[in-house]
Amino acid sequence: MLSLCWIMLMCMFVLHAKDPGHQIDIKHVDPDKVFLLIDKFHHRLYVYEDTKLLASFPAVFGSDDLSDKMMAGDRRTPEGTFHIIAKRYDQRWSRFLLLDYPNEESYQKFQARKAAHLIPENASIGGGIGIHGTWPKDDFVFTYMQNWTNGCISIPNYAIRQIYEIVKIGTPVVIKRRL
Repeated sequence: MLSLCWIMLMCMFVLHAKDPGHQIDIKHVDPDKVFLLIDKFHHRLYVYEDTKLLASFPAVFGSDDLSDKMMAGDRRTPEGTFHIIAKRYDQRWSRFLLLDYPNEESYQKFQARKAAHLIPENASIGGGIGIHGTWPKDDFVFTYMQNWTNGCISIPNYAIRQIYEIVKIGTPVVIKRRL
């Protein structure tokens, strides 16, 4: 499995000069080497196998405010390093990859924000954040980069179907505001 340090280094120095396109040769991918990198500012989800960029897909999020998730109900997409903890077919979104939000890092940021009175004392952290497709025939949201989710990452249905086949439980997912 990729080390978290290696993934973070890749995120800090990754260059996307040559976009490999939108097709993944799923038969020749080692799921143990896959990780996903999400750049909220550029509305992109990048699929890596070790250091090789396999594909890049458009992505939309919750609120148009691309800052880090503060609390339940703010529709923001969380930032940090997460892991896929469940995979399922979904009638609404084609496929759904559940992330381990909130994780320890998320709880620490949440508690610090409460202590600094940036969020109400009775606020809750939220959950149920994942990566999923769109309603059938709603891929137009990617033409206009229309953020519409409750904090999840939405990608086109053709993309989530490919990614679903190559990720496994435990696959790392790094979400950054801007690379």
